Amino acid sequence: MRFTTAAALVQELIEAADDRRLQCLQKGLAAHDLLIIDELGVVALGKTGAELLFEVISQRYERGSMIITSNLPFDEWTEVFGRERLTGAILDRLTHHVHILEMNGESLRLHQSRETKS
Repeated sequence: MRFTTAAALVQELIEAADDRRLQCLQKGLAAHDLLIIDELGVVALGKTGAELLFEVISQRYERGSMIITSNLPFDEWTEVFGRERLTGAILDRLTHHVHILEMNGESLRLHQSRETKS
């Protein structure tokens, strides 16, 4: 299992591409039974980052499990990935053979901090 934020993963992918070790990193990511990508949409990915993240998702599609967390509804993901076609390709892979858990409510961290102050 591997846990990372979307921003950290994209930064790692960009650095690996710059150092000509991207393929090695991609193989390593594909080898994990489960890849958890947290906080998608919190930080802008940029064109290169979005394309590199698409490659990770595409390589794992139907080969390995993923959990992706985001506070954004799918219709706002184009803002994260920058292009409708890329967003559509990502969502196509992520929403096929999937369980979508939509959770609404107060932030757990905010709730805990309020409890502590009471």
